[in-house]
Amino acid sequence: MKIKDRPEFRSKPAAFTLRAGDTAVSAIRTMADRNIGSVVIIDDDRMVKGIVTERDLLRRLLGKGLDPAKTPLSAIMTNEVRTASPDDELLDWLRQMSNDRFRHLPVVDAEGRLINLMSQGDLVSYTWPDLFAHMRDMTRESLKGGRSQLPILIGAMAAYAIAVLVLVKLLWQH
Repeated sequence: MKIKDRPEFRSKPAAFTLRAGDTAVSAIRTMADRNIGSVVIIDDDRMVKGIVTERDLLRRLLGKGLDPAKTPLSAIMTNEVRTASPDDELLDWLRQMSNDRFRHLPVVDAEGRLINLMSQGDLVSYTWPDLFAHMRDMTRESLKGGRSQLPILIGAMAAYAIAVLVLVKLLWQH
């Protein structure tokens, strides 16, 4: 499924943005007031220049003892921002965000102008129901046909239950 096909992409409010010359205190206040985890840094043409996350504020500002009222966002922002296209596959980005440990993904148009910002939570919130539906369909398919998988499934569940009981008994004795 493409990012643009997700309901949250279409219904989300616009990403909050600031400029590289704005101070860290403006990002802190904005993030606290709006209960958001990041601010996208753009130029006058809405081109993504960076992102400031809670982690950036903690490590690059507070961790270095910088003054939030005097420190420009350009000094603490993440410069190498990964951006997605609305036509990109949702699961590809979800996997990459999880593997590379980042939670905020600006979505840009063909020219690189910011359209919106997706968080890992936005992507996961609508993915779980899809994954459960996919698992349900796969289970139904595996139980159809000539040879039933039901005895194997029941046997595996019984073996698991016995293993848990043995483990509990061993732990209880100690």
